[in-house]
Amino acid sequence: MRLSNIAMYTGQPPLVAATDALWAYIRDRLQKAGVADIPETLEKGITHDEAWVQPGLLLAQTCGFPYVKHLRGRVQLVATPVYDLPGCDGPSMRSFIVVRKDSRTETLADLRGLIAAINDPGSNSGSNLFRAAIAPLAEGGSFFGRVIETGGHLRSIDAVTDGRADVAAIDCITFGNAKRFDPDRVADIRILAETVSGPGLPFITGMETSAEELTLLRQILTDIASEPTLADVRDTLSLRRFEVLGDADYEALAELERQAITLGYPVIA
Repeated sequence: MRLSNIAMYTGQPPLVAATDALWAYIRDRLQKAGVADIPETLEKGITHDEAWVQPGLLLAQTCGFPYVKHLRGRVQLVATPVYDLPGCDGPSMRSFIVVRKDSRTETLADLRGLIAAINDPGSNSGSNLFRAAIAPLAEGGSFFGRVIETGGHLRSIDAVTDGRADVAAIDCITFGNAKRFDPDRVADIRILAETVSGPGLPFITGMETSAEELTLLRQILTDIASEPTLADVRDTLSLRRFEVLGDADYEALAELERQAITLGYPVIA
């Protein structure tokens, strides 16, 4: 049986149900086309990064920065979703740099010496875009007083809210979903600044996926935008359509890292 794991944005129950329904549509289309070994449900007993490199990977969603750093040549790009949330621009997205509402910080420079939360050092939205915003201000390779790693964007929001951290960079999709489905979670934080944008989280497939299957996957994802039975799913996920991006589009994320290194700020510190 092949593997599918597209549950990157499932922080709240409505998103879980909508993602499952999205997969059910994709699954049925693949089965009707005669593709073998299609899993009935999404694989949820595996971490995202483990799924990306599993043999037999049929469909997964990855972060753009891990793609350019570790996955190029090991997976194939399928298509990138276009979300309709503040901070999204077509298939591109940005991060919101957030602080508590009662914080006295007014500019990024005011964050010097404070505590930053990141979800993961390899995250584009929580680390790479954040680093790009801070790099021009950093001196001697450090800027914050301390950096904590939370393991997830929602946990980073919680860290800022409860005072364990002063600031975090939250991708605009997670932030928008939290405002819609978990507003109490973001009630006590505010957006201090926005990062530059970059290509969003692509759907990928394994290298063993044939050219015919890749074409079929792209057609199915394209059809999601106009499928009448998926109207509620699209609205819940704020999903409008998919666009096919190439490797060169994602190179922009690697360039942000190179620019930060040139400025003497290789990691969030």
